[in-house]
Amino acid sequence: MKQQFAARQWVPFPVKRVFAFFSDPLNLPRLMPPALKTRIEEALIKEPPRFDSNEASDISFANPHAGIGSEILISFCPFAVLPYRVRWMARITEFVWNSHFCDEQVQGPFAFFRHRHGTVAEIRNGQKGTLVTDDIEFAMPLGAIGALASAVVRSQLQRSFAARQMRLPKMLQSAANVPSTPA
Repeated sequence: MKQQFAARQWVPFPVKRVFAFFSDPLNLPRLMPPALKTRIEEALIKEPPRFDSNEASDISFANPHAGIGSEILISFCPFAVLPYRVRWMARITEFVWNSHFCDEQVQGPFAFFRHRHGTVAEIRNGQKGTLVTDDIEFAMPLGAIGALASAVVRSQLQRSFAARQMRLPKMLQSAANVPSTPA
């Protein structure tokens, strides 16, 4: 049975900057909780569609961005006390500059996993920023046993996104090399 999980976070950075940060696969390990020791094992990166001057004119693209068809193999340690690493291959299946991209599991621990990363311009308290949206749909393997494990997975997702939300503004500030509040 498919489960759904959603997370939302507003950050005081422009959509172009936030989207560029998330679509750079080299940032993936930084976005994961440090305890998971996530690393990229392999990556087949396909360029995203070309953008027009309105979509990404003020962004430096020193690193590649993962467009449709890109495949990224990561590994992580799901249990801090065990030296066991889980391998997970994801493929980018949708990509729209400064709007969203989706990755889907090709191989890994789930029977099904799809993650839609979205960015939407939003003003809060008179300040321009971006609403970061994460919509995840997943299913566990192993039938009834897997269904019981979905509660554990949901709890892990909640902890992972809570940790990311605490670190994200600092990561974006560092990536953008700008102050967190306008002067």
